[in-house]
Amino acid sequence: MGVRKLQAAETESALLEAARRLFAEQGYLNTKITDITGAAGRATGSFYQHFASKEELLRALQADMYEQGSAAFAGDGEQHDLADPVQLRQHLAVAWGVMCGNRAVVAALFEAAVASGPASGALWEQLTAGTTVYREHLEYMRSQGRELPGDPELVAAAMGGLMSILAYTLPPDYSAGAVIDALTALLLHGLAGASRPG
Repeated sequence: MGVRKLQAAETESALLEAARRLFAEQGYLNTKITDITGAAGRATGSFYQHFASKEELLRALQADMYEQGSAAFAGDGEQHDLADPVQLRQHLAVAWGVMCGNRAVVAALFEAAVASGPASGALWEQLTAGTTVYREHLEYMRSQGRELPGDPELVAAAMGGLMSILAYTLPPDYSAGAVIDALTALLLHGLAGASRPG
């Protein structure tokens, strides 16, 4: 890699990391581009060589977060049965780990979508984009004759919504295992419990 490309990559990385840090400290809406460039130790003009706007930078952080989740199942290629407790827990653990590792990005996405207003559809777009893997697994289950509580896209979005609002609001002193266990039991059995009538 040439010196200029290396410098450009370092600048982009510094901007992304500074944004992550500032979004965690002061929130997405309260963070200005000049705050990001200052925290990254870069000139304001350098920001626009990499991102057209703060929203585009946030989309880059979101894409990175989604790639982290996809990488956990890379090469798997299998359709999973989310009614299987082990498989469901594994998927929830990956999603929870990614969300907790990117809590500032989750919060920023939520803030940006809420600021856009309900008519924008931004939250729905985020939920459906972020839960594609769940939707695909649920569609597979339905194709195998499994009864689902609703449309696969809606169920997947509900799962993602539940997890993302928890990642946004839950105090960090909750253990990941306790959260994953609670989510697994809730999603697997619902409020009626394991002996729910068919």
